[in-house]
Amino acid sequence: MWASTRYSSQTTNKVLVVRQDLKMRSGKIASQCAHAATGMYAELMQRNKIQEAAENIGLPTFVVADAGRTQVAAGSKTVLAVGPGPKMAVDSVTGKLNLL
Repeated sequence: MWASTRYSSQTTNKVLVVRQDLKMRSGKIASQCAHAATGMYAELMQRNKIQEAAENIGLPTFVVADAGRTQVAAGSKTVLAVGPGPKMAVDSVTGKLNLL
């Protein structure tokens, strides 16, 4: 079953916030980002500062917690997905973060 959300005529955006302190390789980052993107449609996870800010303005969020089988410890929160939502709303929460 497919669902869509309409946000008027505004451009929409989704941001995946990746923890750089874990020193994950690019393949691991890609895998974790895929988990975050698909996990967006599952239940919401524990909150952090960026996640709370996003949710406070009505944006959906999802946190990926790694299984710990490869590069990082089990349960490490590796990526936060923010959006989809209006670009201005997403940028208000994530716009000042450094891009990879």
